[in-house]
Amino acid sequence: MPKSSRPRRLALAAAALSAALVLSACAGSGDPAPNAGSDAGEPVSGGTLAFGRVAAVNDLDLNQQITANNAFAIDKIFEPLVAFDEQGEIGPWLAEVDESEDGLVYTFTLRDGLRFSNGEPVTPDDVVFSLTRHIEVGGPLPLTAPIAGLEATGEREVTITLDAPYTPFLSELSGFSNGIFPAEFGGLSEEEFFQNPVGTGPFVVDEWDPNGDLSFVKNEHYWQEGKPYLDGLVYTFVADDTQLRQQLAAGQLDAIDTVPAANAAEVDAAANTVLSQTEGWSTEQVFFNTQREQFADRHVRRAIAHALDRDGIATATTFGTAEVANSLLPPSITYSANDEVEALDFDIEAAKAELAQSEYPDGFSTTLLVASGNAQRAQIAQIVQESLAQIGIEVEIESLDIAVFRERFFAYDYDLMINSGQSDAPDPNGFITFQADPEGFSKSYWTHFTDDRVTELMHEGRTTPDGEERAAIYREIQQILADEVPYIPLFFPANLKATTDRVHGFTVLPNSSVRFQDVWLAAE
Repeated sequence: MPKSSRPRRLALAAAALSAALVLSACAGSGDPAPNAGSDAGEPVSGGTLAFGRVAAVNDLDLNQQITANNAFAIDKIFEPLVAFDEQGEIGPWLAEVDESEDGLVYTFTLRDGLRFSNGEPVTPDDVVFSLTRHIEVGGPLPLTAPIAGLEATGEREVTITLDAPYTPFLSELSGFSNGIFPAEFGGLSEEEFFQNPVGTGPFVVDEWDPNGDLSFVKNEHYWQEGKPYLDGLVYTFVADDTQLRQQLAAGQLDAIDTVPAANAAEVDAAANTVLSQTEGWSTEQVFFNTQREQFADRHVRRAIAHALDRDGIATATTFGTAEVANSLLPPSITYSANDEVEALDFDIEAAKAELAQSEYPDGFSTTLLVASGNAQRAQIAQIVQESLAQIGIEVEIESLDIAVFRERFFAYDYDLMINSGQSDAPDPNGFITFQADPEGFSKSYWTHFTDDRVTELMHEGRTTPDGEERAAIYREIQQILADEVPYIPLFFPANLKATTDRVHGFTVLPNSSVRFQDVWLAAE
């Protein structure tokens, strides 16, 4: 997203908050976004919404988490200083911000009268403590900007000074991991605090089973007047996506986090359910553990890329709801080069030729790791298995409970896996860093892939101002990754969710989070 001319000010104009800024993964504002039946009248307050999800919430420490099961519960409790809307545009949230002409000094002014869910006022000291803790922890989504100073400079003011310009700074701050919480954890230990956390978000934890459901109640001190409309929100753990759909149809759930692409049309056509289909910041991929000697071999990876018919996979498994991927970055992310990158096309003869140049010309046996309970990924796995058999690579599919699946690839205990990359903020730096930085938290998304030119360009992309020069940097990165294939982007899935026809104001953000403070339930 191109920068406006400096100095830049993100103001908290009341009209903008109520009409133009429909913001972020961590919150929302303005009138409820329309969905089917939203013409039912003015929003009404009350009721509890049951939201079905395929994974339980097991940790609420915002600086230590990254997976969607936790992130999209965390962002209901904690909110950042700035946030993004449905188009990925960044605006003020808890604070307005002024940026100096040289791009080195950012001054944040907190919203007047802002309070935590316990009723205590939010102060600059809370902001300094929260962001300092994130810097010290690091975590999977670290603040990587070159922060030289972070201090309270007024009754409602915080000033952050950078050592050098850092283009994705506000994008980085807009992520859920930069939410604000009380200084010194409100006098509790970290462990105690994150068992019953206090933030500025629309909801507060009521009851929580880390292996099951999480119940929220409304934050009575929420800064958006009259919101949230719901009295309660329950994240209901359901084992797989088929059960989710069945329980939605039966009215046992009010909304579900995942609709299988194969069932999207059915859900859309049903009389009492409403399909939500929006563009996302996600890329479905096949990942290689390059610590395995077979997949350290560039020719093997390229052979597999040629052997997979990405168009066929997308057609067979997404039923027209996804776009075929040529590049890593989804088209909805700034500087995606999906229309420009030359990917390795489906070509069995080219695949055999690449394999012949490798250390494994006669093929080999390997294991493909997938999470159970996901019919689409199970189907992709079967296609991969059949496709690679054509070039002499024998694939065993290992399907595991999602929690065990994550443990395995976090420990680099896999050969191949099917997973998705997901951006948490609108700037391309976050996606690229997570998937291509060998020194980052994920070591290139647990592939251990290293390319010196990509690393060099990645750092250049952080300091280059928005514009054509920065766009060229990300084009080159995406082309190198398409040539070296540490992972094979397959398609860009849509965010597919669904509600019953009682649910209104259900708005999905590009990172797949839902702004539940805008949701309301019509009378039965």
